[in-house]
Amino acid sequence: MAQLVDAPDRSSAAGRSKGPGRRREPRLDRVPRGRQVGRVRWYTYAVLTLAVLACLFPLYWMFVVASAGTEAAAEMPPRVVPGGRLLVVTQLVFDTIPFLRSLFNSLVVAGLIAVGQAFLCALAGFAFAKLAFKGRDALFLLLVLTMTVPASLSVIPQYMIIAQLGWVDSLQALVVPGLVSAFGIFWMRQHISATIDDQLLQAARVDGASSWQIFSKIAFPIVRPAAFVLGLLGFVNAWNDFLWPFIVLKSPEVYTAQIAIKALQSNLTVDLGLAMAGSFLVTVPLLVLFAFFGRQMVSGIMDGAFKG
Repeated sequence: MAQLVDAPDRSSAAGRSKGPGRRREPRLDRVPRGRQVGRVRWYTYAVLTLAVLACLFPLYWMFVVASAGTEAAAEMPPRVVPGGRLLVVTQLVFDTIPFLRSLFNSLVVAGLIAVGQAFLCALAGFAFAKLAFKGRDALFLLLVLTMTVPASLSVIPQYMIIAQLGWVDSLQALVVPGLVSAFGIFWMRQHISATIDDQLLQAARVDGASSWQIFSKIAFPIVRPAAFVLGLLGFVNAWNDFLWPFIVLKSPEVYTAQIAIKALQSNLTVDLGLAMAGSFLVTVPLLVLFAFFGRQMVSGIMDGAFKG
């Protein structure tokens, strides 16, 4: 026979749960999560928009003065609408100095420095990260300490070396000192230490691979994205460099773009229209570079920050 089981008295249970002896949890009026996220996003986008406008305004002002002439820089209230003389002022820049030659010189110098830093810094970083040799840690510590020394302190001894080599007023005076950097070696050493397993290199050595073969066929292909980002940073720094080229370059034929802009002004007066037009022409290649490779640069810098 089927046994009858007494069903629980739900009404009594409900009564107990709702009785006077049981406390009710206070009800908190909270803003819906979607509305909170929307409010945060609104403030975030507002701040980011203002920051972007603040960064872009100097470029826009450069374009306005270059297209409207020197008079636009002295107008009150400031002029915000571009003029129609950009092509005329640009042609005047090319007629005043060999500006196209200067752009080519900057491209050669920055390109060689970018390639050199990407490869040579990766090679040195691999040695510090994966090769065991006497004095490695002390040498790396010394390398890191050089990053704390201001670059201006090394200008005089570096110029003396360049003068003894006979490289003054030549492009190799710009290229050779920029092929490697302490920051680049540190950058690549951190990436190689974090991304390449020692067991992989040990297996390659067991198979008879030399240190050069391990670097060229295993290590460098793995850290190639980091080396590419380092090359881009080296290109931008070399393109924008002014102090060292201004010291070692004397002839207009070897001027870089930054020195050519300085040559547009005389000792007494400055034609702001010409100067802004030249500056705008120098800035355009960097804008194009960032438009194509900006995502890689940002992701590489963030990746290096976490791995460092």
